[in-house]
Amino acid sequence: PLGVRLASFVSVRRLCLRMPSGDDYFGGKPRNVPSTPPPPSAPDSEKKDYVLRELAKIYTSVFRPIEEATKFDVFYSSLLNEAEFRTPPMVLLIGPYSVGKTTFIHYLLGKNFPGERVGPEPTTDRFVAVMYGEDERTVPGNALTVAPNSPFRALQREGNQFLSRFEGSMCDSPLLEHLTLIDTPGVLSGEKQRVARLYDFEVVVGWFAERVDLIVLLFDPFKLDISDELMSVIKGFKGQEDKVRVVLNKADQVSQQQLMRVYGALMWSLGKVLETPEVCRVYVGSFHDEELREPDTAPLLAAEMADLLADLRDLPHQSALRRVNELVKRARLLKAHCYVLDHLRDQMPSVYGFERKKKDLLESMPAQFRAVCRARGLSPGDFPDIQRFTQVARELDFQQFPKVNGSRMKKGKALVELDVAITEKIPALMEYLPRGVRAQMQAQEERTPSRTDEPVTATAVVADGGRNYAKNG
Repeated sequence: PLGVRLASFVSVRRLCLRMPSGDDYFGGKPRNVPSTPPPPSAPDSEKKDYVLRELAKIYTSVFRPIEEATKFDVFYSSLLNEAEFRTPPMVLLIGPYSVGKTTFIHYLLGKNFPGERVGPEPTTDRFVAVMYGEDERTVPGNALTVAPNSPFRALQREGNQFLSRFEGSMCDSPLLEHLTLIDTPGVLSGEKQRVARLYDFEVVVGWFAERVDLIVLLFDPFKLDISDELMSVIKGFKGQEDKVRVVLNKADQVSQQQLMRVYGALMWSLGKVLETPEVCRVYVGSFHDEELREPDTAPLLAAEMADLLADLRDLPHQSALRRVNELVKRARLLKAHCYVLDHLRDQMPSVYGFERKKKDLLESMPAQFRAVCRARGLSPGDFPDIQRFTQVARELDFQQFPKVNGSRMKKGKALVELDVAITEKIPALMEYLPRGVRAQMQAQEERTPSRTDEPVTATAVVADGGRNYAKNG
């Protein structure tokens, strides 16, 4: 039989050796980032820090005043803070109960983390942010959201019902210097479980989905059904599809023939939920510290696991590019939002009939969106979801919406500055983005002689990138 040992800690350490160093952002001090552009010969970490620092400045000086004037946080997501730009990349783990979310984190860390609970029953009953900290401990949610450098400050708006089910797990692991892992309660089925949560699970997951760099959606061969709550959560990932990685975990617990059938059943279930014409990639693996049970599928699983770990390895190097992408996306939505509010304000009467006119505008909101789109030359894809916008706008006074040329928008200068940020300032930062990690790894592999006398292990497959073993498997 093919003995494949998942030496997780060694594997992930090998992946992390070339990662830039991170900070303990819970109570830690930010690094001294240069205020002047780094030279071309500067290390990638210095260039990355410069880009993130400048993005934070652009957001604070240009974006935030407009968002505050237009109640952007009421319509969409909460305002950003500086910590969210320089925090390590975050990975959100989501899925039904007992599919291996917590075990997946244990596999990556190679050790237990504070507050870890594993079992066949629903054991994780709270959101757990597993972060780097030399002093291993758990931090209650209320304390975590008010920490000076915490990126979770905006979660205070969810109230004590959620914060009592949210905690930070500070763990001294090399991996956590570069990644933050978010463990979540298992998605259950049935109305009883949803009512008993006492907080809006979908809203909280949506908040994390907007801010994380990767979403790992886990299933196992014995839990392929997608409940109503999980379906709502997945549909809430709309606009974040590029972050989602679907994982079929515990794949070594079925035979090769059964695995083929399970894979097809999972693809069929996902096809009814994911509203995309493309077929999503499903990674097949078994993320635990035990020996793989099925030798026939061991090479395949090891290669698939190597691909997923390679995506995790890329995150610290791609975090700056991700921040640029998210900020430009936010800018386009903000610009459309400003023009829609300006249009609705202009349609309101000046003397009487306010409520009747507001009702007419709400009922004809699709037509109002089209009018703004044509008048301002905007792309339809930049506009918000009509139903969500209408639902929020129904509770607000249209006469209080800011005019584009009004005083709250600096007589029109605010949107001019936003356009300059999109077309000039942010693109100018692109030249400082570090080179991709895969290119660096390939260059180093070409200089490193290969060894053919080593046993076929998951560690070797991961270090190899899964290429040779996938060919010969």
